[in-house]
Amino acid sequence: MSDAEGQPRRPGVDVRLNATLAEVLARMCVDLGTDDVNGVVARALGLMDLAMRCKQKGQRVCVVDSEGNATAVTF
Repeated sequence: MSDAEGQPRRPGVDVRLNATLAEVLARMCVDLGTDDVNGVVARALGLMDLAMRCKQKGQRVCVVDSEGNATAVTF
């Protein structure tokens, strides 16, 4: 299926957030200086997708702090 512009139609998904998740998402939007909630969720899911794909290949995604300490992204 395609929309009027010929782009593939993507199904919409309604997600219910509990109070804690809503607060985390709101805080992330403030910290990032954006009101684009969908964009913040997309970035977070992109990071999780990357971590999952790397795990399947026996690789890791790591976060390195300013002192050079690395922490693997896990889920």
